[in-house]
Amino acid sequence: MTSAPAPSRAYLDALDERTRRLSATFAPLTSPHAGAPASAIAEVRAAVEARGPELLTLAATVHDLAEEAFAETGSAAAVADLLRRHGHEVEVGVGGLPTAVRARAGRAPRDGGTGTIAVLAEYDALPGIGHACGHQIIAAAAVGAFLALAALAQRSDGLPGEVVLLGTPAEEGGSGKELLAREGVLADLDAAIMVHPFSHDVVDHPFLGRRQLVATYRGVAAHAAVQPFMGRNALDAVALNYQAVAYLRQHLPPSDRVHGVVREGGQRPSIVPERAQVEYYVRSARADTLLDLSRRLEDVARGVALATGTEVDLVWDPQPATLPLRTNDALVRRWSLHQQAQGRLPLAGGVVPEILAGSTDFGNVSARVPSIHPMIAVGDAALHTREFEALAASSSGDLAVLDGAVGLALTALDWLHDADLRSAVVAEFEAGGGAEDVAGYFAG
Repeated sequence: MTSAPAPSRAYLDALDERTRRLSATFAPLTSPHAGAPASAIAEVRAAVEARGPELLTLAATVHDLAEEAFAETGSAAAVADLLRRHGHEVEVGVGGLPTAVRARAGRAPRDGGTGTIAVLAEYDALPGIGHACGHQIIAAAAVGAFLALAALAQRSDGLPGEVVLLGTPAEEGGSGKELLAREGVLADLDAAIMVHPFSHDVVDHPFLGRRQLVATYRGVAAHAAVQPFMGRNALDAVALNYQAVAYLRQHLPPSDRVHGVVREGGQRPSIVPERAQVEYYVRSARADTLLDLSRRLEDVARGVALATGTEVDLVWDPQPATLPLRTNDALVRRWSLHQQAQGRLPLAGGVVPEILAGSTDFGNVSARVPSIHPMIAVGDAALHTREFEALAASSSGDLAVLDGAVGLALTALDWLHDADLRSAVVAEFEAGGGAEDVAGYFAG
């Protein structure tokens, strides 16, 4: 058996060269805000360093468990156990999801605190290739940030507000964060932050909104040799749908993506298939263009049904849709400063080609409260590959855990201490449209 020829890397190589060229002349980001006092910053750094071995053990444990969406029982338990060893009360099963975890530290606004900021953890793996998105790094960095801030909170004057550690299941295709949001788990948050491993340090890399469409065609069965004219072929409808969507791609914005698979196609060649099914992931860089693309796919599906004499049932979003990521610039500039102090140089959006983008359910969080989702470099490999899985579990992945924990903790500390920063964060969020009705956006 011969293997398929490898696709040319010419385009990727050109993008890599462009990124190197722009990175070489990139000026580090600055922030006009004062942030937290130097003494508190030093304490947080020391707290992360002291807990470093435990954080790396947690990352290794979650990596080796490699539990898929909604089945992260051991990973959630490992997070909760580490928090409990440091004296924290932990809720497991938050929002009706058995593997969701929450812990709190500091002074909530109702008790005179400056605000509540959440640090989000993910720990689900991918089928077949484990932690090829590096979620063990996300989990350990988030826990490290929380523990460092909670150490300050143990003093009456140590933390002016509240920090929440929120462990969120099923980012990979399950929209766990949206499920938690619909149960009110995000309702008391004023801001949310997390970090994601990547090939580069980037403060604002785009993540596309994503929907799912399942189109089921129903025809009429018939003997394919004796009386084919008495049948109506559902598989033909799926095949025509797939081709029509392929033709549609020429006329989509460059940031739109549609990719599908045939789920059902009939039972045997001698029977005209009376049922066939195709499933698509539908993505776009903007919520309004995602809505437009959704309508166009519906038109295609219904037009194909008319052309083939079949009926079609359309099911949108068997798992909740995700909106594009909104990054708060005022807040992410604080992240950049702290990462520069760690020896990194986080790039602004657009330096790494924005055409190379996936999706995340954190987009739905960022549509509700001011948020950041910076990327932290672990090495030169693409997400969702075996090469990235190996890098994320290497020494560069360990460094990302520790640098990420410091960056998250200090960004949260700045936000809790600096009233001007909080005001700027809110003003930017409101200028960008404020909180979205995420659950109702695609209704109707």
